[in-house]
Order: sequence, then C-alpha cells, then structure tokens
Amino acid sequence: MFLGTHHPKLDEKGRFFLPAKFREEFADGLVISRGQDHCLAIYREADFVAMASRISGSSTNRAVRNYQRMLAAGASAETPDKQGRLTINPALRKYAGLETDIVVVGAIDRVEVWDAATWEEYSAAQEEEFAEMNEEFAAGE
Repeated sequence: MFLGTHHPKLDEKGRFFLPAKFREEFADGLVISRGQDHCLAIYREADFVAMASRISGSSTNRAVRNYQRMLAAGASAETPDKQGRLTINPALRKYAGLETDIVVVGAIDRVEVWDAATWEEYSAAQEEEFAEMNEEFAAGE
C-alpha cells in the first residue's frame, strides 16, 4: 500500500528520486501512465496488467476504447536505476505540467506524481469536501 506525501525535485533530465519507502515495491519494474486530474499514475507492473485486463473486455463501448487508448498510448514501462531514480518521458511530463517542483503522493494502490502548484490547488479544494464525506462513501458502500 502506498501512503504519504513527498516532495522530490525533478532534474533537467526528467528524473526524480522515488521515496525510499516505495523503491522495493517498484524494483522489478513499473508502469507510468496518465492519471486523472492531470497527474501521473505509477503502478506496479502486475497491477497495471491486471487493470488493463479488467478494462480490455469492454472494447465495444466507445468510452472504454477512448480510455484504453489514452491510458496505453501515454504509458511507459520503466525500471528505477540503482540510485532509486525514475525517468519520466517528455510527453508524460508535458501532460502533467511537470517542471522542477513535484509532489509524489501515495494513493493506496498507486503512486501519483503532481506538479507541486497543481497539487496544492487540488488538495486545498478537496479538503472541505473530504471533511464532509459521509461514512457510507468512506466505507465503500
């Protein structure tokens, strides 16, 4: 499970250090893809394959096909280097508006990478809504 908020920097080559507590989970490889709200989503490779399998059976639905295309076309299979750095390709950096200041957020089953200013705006906007969520929603009912 991925938890927490971290503030690494993106270098001029599009690399950043994965938080140490996430590195073991991604040592064998990962997939970076477009996420919702213009962030990037990082999945364990097996989790990405499982997710792709769940949505691949519905390719007769136009919305599903569109989602599959956007998810797969922007996805990149990567392996962190020996120092725990991960490279984000230019197309994904552009999609998420990543420059130097980024935020890496644990999101239970994935890790998200946000532009720091975008994350601050999003987080501030969601705080009150989160505080007001009822127990049924939080329990998944």
